[in-house]
Amino acid sequence: DLLKTIRKVAATNSNVLLVGETGTGKELFAREIHTAGSNNEAKFVSVNCGIRPVEQLEAQLFGVSDGQPGLFQTAGAGTVFLDEIAQLPLGTQTELLRAIEDQEVMPSGASEPIAVQTRIIAATSRDLMREVSEGNFQEDLFYRLDGVKIRIPPLRERLDDIPELAEYFTAKHC
Repeated sequence: DLLKTIRKVAATNSNVLLVGETGTGKELFAREIHTAGSNNEAKFVSVNCGIRPVEQLEAQLFGVSDGQPGLFQTAGAGTVFLDEIAQLPLGTQTELLRAIEDQEVMPSGASEPIAVQTRIIAATSRDLMREVSEGNFQEDLFYRLDGVKIRIPPLRERLDDIPELAEYFTAKHC
């Protein structure tokens, strides 16, 4: 059922929010959405939103005016996967909201924005609505990401997957 949902979502170019416990394979599902989508030949790039210092994270996401492109530019028409989006600092959330709403990013030190057309797949193990109510996550960004939300259940709820996973890992490590 989860793979059917992912294939339906992949056929659109909608931003997606993957929600699940740590270790449920959210990045694997994000890659599957990208691979099953129409822009699957474009790049898939990922970043952990807990990177510190914030300046390093913003440079990695949005680029630097000296010509160092950010992940949004690097991905082009592809996908940027934002892992643990709840850890994104509030100021960076504002820049991400701009990337979603206006389809442009402002590299650090630049005076002109750069147009982007990247699909965003975000993932979190936290309750983003609670993060919003506690003032840790911007409400506007939450609603932009929450349009297509997919819950990734833990393996203990997907027992039918265990034989296939066992075969995969046995073959990989033999």
